Amino acid sequence: MLDELNNNNASTHEGERTAHKRFGVEDIWNKHDFNDMFRASVSEGIAAFVESLPFFFIATANQRGECDCSFRGREHDASGRPYALVKVLDAKTLIFPDYSGNNFFNSLGNILVNGQIGMLFIDFESRLRVRINGRANIIEDRHAHAELWPLAQRYVQVTVEQAFRNCRSKIPRMKLITPTDSVFQDEL
Repeated sequence: MLDELNNNNASTHEGERTAHKRFGVEDIWNKHDFNDMFRASVSEGIAAFVESLPFFFIATANQRGECDCSFRGREHDASGRPYALVKVLDAKTLIFPDYSGNNFFNSLGNILVNGQIGMLFIDFESRLRVRINGRANIIEDRHAHAELWPLAQRYVQVTVEQAFRNCRSKIPRMKLITPTDSVFQDEL
């Protein structure tokens, strides 16, 4: 039965299928519609969710597969209003800004040589999590989306290959506080 599932399942790769068998969960996906869990596009619900958040995490890798994980957060205008975090352009495309930072360019450097990207969106208050995997490319024209992100240096456009909700069971319930409310503010 697993072979039938694997032959029809573009959502898994050989390593995942080997792990399923090796760790004794090869039949679990016979009870659930595994392919239904992974979408090749962003639904309206997922789009609204990811656009509502103040931050997300990205994972990229260089051409040798050496990984880097990074945090991406919203910028704010002079009056304190937040700019959009990401913008879902259509069911297969989303974009996010790249702002001036430490100039290491770990993530962007990886994208230049290996466009694969993983994005993790978590709302700790509701304990919801969404993962989006795809191919990224850099838009270097700083005016291309200046109406959304006037402070951006460039943009990262992602072509979605997988979009799916993820289990909430281990996500701690946390409330976000503003930096001005932080108990550690004086220590920073």
